[in-house]
Amino acid sequence: MLSLIYACGLRCGELLQLKPEHINSNRHVLMIKQAKGRKDRIAPLSEKTIAMLRNYYAIYKPSIYLFEGQAKGTMYDARSLQQVLKQAIAKCEIHKPVSLHWLRHSYATHLLEQGTDLRYIQEILGHSRSTTTEIYTHVSTKSIQHIKSPFDDM
Repeated sequence: MLSLIYACGLRCGELLQLKPEHINSNRHVLMIKQAKGRKDRIAPLSEKTIAMLRNYYAIYKPSIYLFEGQAKGTMYDARSLQQVLKQAIAKCEIHKPVSLHWLRHSYATHLLEQGTDLRYIQEILGHSRSTTTEIYTHVSTKSIQHIKSPFDDM
């Protein structure tokens, strides 16, 4: 669940609402239905993510929701997902404050650092205004370090 939030830049509620039929492995996309603002959107799925999802599906065989609660056919609980993250953070001995939304933020930042156009990031994240995406994907030090000064060409 945590991997998929990061791999697709999902909000917690979007992850919990996913159904197996929202995965289109042939087209390498995840369909996010009725997201914030009641809009549908798609997010790219890598081969690695598809393989992970296939393995998960083969083991758990979800019936309605991709990630089901203790009772088959029920949605996984958001508080339980928060606990999963808390346990993962403790195992990794990370002492910074971390949230599920932080994974989405990291996804957007890493896309920007890889050179992905801000308009694509905006579309993937489902932002209606580019200003939201610009704030979300702050300019990182890593990106600034790779900018070549025009002075070097003189």
